[in-house]
Amino acid sequence: MKYTLSISHDGHSPRDIVIRGAKVQNHEIPERAERLHEAMRALGHSEVPVRDWGMRWISAVHDLGYLEFLETAHARWMQLPNASPVIHAHAHPHYSLRTPPASIQGQTGYYLGGGSAPMTAGTWRAALSSAHCALEAAQWVLEGERETYALCRPPGHHAYRDYAGGFCYLNNVGIAANFLARHMGRVAILDIDTHHGDGTQSLFYERDDVHFVSVHGDPDALFPFYAGHAHERGRGAGEGFNLNLPLPMRSEDPAWLDAVHAGMRSIDHYSPAALLVSLGFDAFKGDPSSDLCVSTEGFRQAGLRIGAWNGPIVLVQEGGYVVDKLAENLSAFLDGFFTSRTRA
Repeated sequence: MKYTLSISHDGHSPRDIVIRGAKVQNHEIPERAERLHEAMRALGHSEVPVRDWGMRWISAVHDLGYLEFLETAHARWMQLPNASPVIHAHAHPHYSLRTPPASIQGQTGYYLGGGSAPMTAGTWRAALSSAHCALEAAQWVLEGERETYALCRPPGHHAYRDYAGGFCYLNNVGIAANFLARHMGRVAILDIDTHHGDGTQSLFYERDDVHFVSVHGDPDALFPFYAGHAHERGRGAGEGFNLNLPLPMRSEDPAWLDAVHAGMRSIDHYSPAALLVSLGFDAFKGDPSSDLCVSTEGFRQAGLRIGAWNGPIVLVQEGGYVVDKLAENLSAFLDGFFTSRTRA
């Protein structure tokens, strides 16, 4: 399988995030991508360098003002008196107030959500390269590949059109899905990260050419808190094309796999031209960001079901923060995935 790695990912390395009012060690660290990369090399997959895709397909999904902010924020922030080298928002607008401010401090609160989207000098380059990885993997599908993998870091599924959050700045899978929809027609996204893909949902909530399915922990108890409920089914042309499958806290393999199977049945019925998978490993038992209890064998079984889908599949890396188990979980998922792909 062809895969590509975000070449600038390690330039984004904020040491701390803010959770429950306290600074804690950031879970989203460069070692995550390094462990996954080691696993791909050990398995003998083919790494291909990512190209510079420019901004055309990114700006098709994201607001231009937001993109300008991400690109220029750190340099402008460092001009403030006594500024920290890490950008953390300290003021946020009420949801009813959506006029972008001109000042860097105002824009920081306007565009960065919560305490888990800090920015450093290398964040923009890392996020841009991550989005280019997703586009590269999508392009290979157009060229005839049956399965590809974008080893994206930072992840992307919490990024809205004009809002960062949950370690995410550009919505990698959303950018790739829009690209493929424009070239192939209808596509589907299956998100198996433990956190609901609220940014991805928002991008396609009123569209019928991208069917979004998310399997995730209870949004009342788990980030992002404000989206991911079963009643959220889409709006307008998109009504019925958004499927959320939230799970109770501490759900184990049987319940999680039942939801994955239900999501794939919905995708089978939709009959997309291509499937994109937001591949998170943070549903793993003991993950510091999660409330689910999926085993390594559970990921293997998910790979079996997803791989059985008879069409081109783009895997796009999202979360997973038990770093010592990432290689094992990815290897198990791919073992199941390619077992089914071989049979198909």
